[in-house]
Parts: sequence; C-alpha cells; structure tokens
Amino acid sequence: MSSRLQPLLTLLEQAERERDLAVGEELRARQTLKVALQQAERLSVYRQEYEQRWGGQFRQASAIEVVRCYQEFMGRLQRAVDQQQQQIALATVKLESARTALRRHEMRVAPVRKLIENRRREAARENDRREQRVNDELAARNASRSEVMRGHVQSGGVMPA
Repeated sequence: MSSRLQPLLTLLEQAERERDLAVGEELRARQTLKVALQQAERLSVYRQEYEQRWGGQFRQASAIEVVRCYQEFMGRLQRAVDQQQQQIALATVKLESARTALRRHEMRVAPVRKLIENRRREAARENDRREQRVNDELAARNASRSEVMRGHVQSGGVMPA
C-alpha cells in the first residue's frame, strides 16, 4: 500500500513546500505593507508638527528667505509623503499577489491530501474484506473439520491426526 501512495506522498510534500514558501512570501509582504503604513503615519505626523511649529512663525513678520526655505522643505516633505503612498500602493499589490499565490498553493495541497485519504480508506476497506474472506474460509474449514470429526466419532472411527 505504501508503495502505491509514494508518488502521491511525494506530490503532497512538494505542494506543501511550495505552500510554505508562499506563506513566507505572504508574511513578508504583510510586514512590508505594515512598515510602509507606519512610515507614512510618521511622515504625516511630522508634516503636521512642522506646519504647526512654523505656522506660528509666519503669523509674525518673517524674512522672505525663511518663508522660501519653509516652502521648499514642505515641497520635499510632500514628495516624500507621495512616494510613501506609492510604496504603500505597491506593497498592497504585492500583498494581494502573495495572498492569491498562497490560496492557489493551498488549493493544490487540499485535493492531494483528500486523494491520499481516500486511497488509505480504500486500502483499509480492501484489507478488511481480505481479512473477512480469510476468516470466512477458516470458519468454513473448521466447520467442515467438525463435521468430519463428528461423523468419525459417531461411526466409531478413529479420529485423523
């Protein structure tokens, strides 16, 4: 029985290895997205704090050079926020792709497991039927011997050894 299942067991091992790799990819993609979201949050908080800090300065009279530096920095900060949003979008796409691949690999593992389970059940039923036939044959032989022995004992014959 084991030799009949060996190709299926090998296929299952391969499918499980691929699925495990997909699990790892999905975890890495999820972590990448989490880090990107955290970075975006930090950038957003920093931008708000910076605007509040310098907003008060500009209510008072400020040199034009300071205003220009502020605006340039805010422009660079906005580009950083935009880039981070792009990173989030990319990480989200990669996570969805990893999830799709994981589902695909899980769908490969499940039918192979089911097939192995069915084959094992078939083999167990076949084995049970075989054992039942052997037991039935033994019972029939024993019943036949008992009949022969009763016949010998009743006829006064000598019992065979």
